[in-house]
Amino acid sequence: MVSQEQRRKQLAREKRIRQQQRRAAAQRRARQRTILIGAALGLLLVVAGGLWVGGVFDGDSGGSSAEDPCGKPAAGKVKPLSFTKEPALTIDKSADYTMELDTTCGSIGIALEAKAAPHTVNSFRFLAGKGYFDHTRCHRLTTGTVNVLQCGDPRGDGEGDPGYTLDDENLKDKRLRGGVYPAGTVAMANKYNAQTGKGRDSGGSQFFLVYRDTQLPPDYTPFGTVSKSGMKVLKKIADAGEDSGGGDGAPNATVVIDKATVRTS
Repeated sequence: MVSQEQRRKQLAREKRIRQQQRRAAAQRRARQRTILIGAALGLLLVVAGGLWVGGVFDGDSGGSSAEDPCGKPAAGKVKPLSFTKEPALTIDKSADYTMELDTTCGSIGIALEAKAAPHTVNSFRFLAGKGYFDHTRCHRLTTGTVNVLQCGDPRGDGEGDPGYTLDDENLKDKRLRGGVYPAGTVAMANKYNAQTGKGRDSGGSQFFLVYRDTQLPPDYTPFGTVSKSGMKVLKKIADAGEDSGGGDGAPNATVVIDKATVRTS
């Protein structure tokens, strides 16, 4: 039988290997496209794809040594699903919908905003019902001026989508005044390029959860709010840091959505 010390060392080795693989993947993406999300006193540059494709900040390649605060993923595999068009709009815009993300780090409840972002909420209900998000890894954590956890990519590399795109919605939400997405906001990632003005209406399945007030222009559809208990889970994930050492990389925490469910509350 393997001793606890031997098991601890084995897990540490496996974690180092995963971090090395993540760094290598990040470096490959960085060579393909340079993406900056940064801000200084209200100045924000979002280059070549914004919060959709990811990328990395320049910085030390060493990752955080924080221990993984999350548990083991549930048994199962990601479903390789793709659809030819956006699902028909079938939600009741006057109803209250909630999305529950049962993750390896804890449950994250999200109050969805069907009236303000009906197509986005309708899409999430459709995809969750198909099991699209089940067993997917939240692949990106940013820290600093932009403080978000990004999820919803079945490929786990920042390039996955459901096969269709969604129009931008709710960009005039009062919460976004001053170029800030407040903590607790759930919004869509997309391919909008602020420099060229191209890439509107390019949302898919990837979304981000804001764990601390974040400076971003109102270019990303806000469609939900994280519950208080869910914010505690996000804080735990954020406190573990990311593996690039530069403020933009894969979470050190093993954040996997075991099951996503959308219900009428």
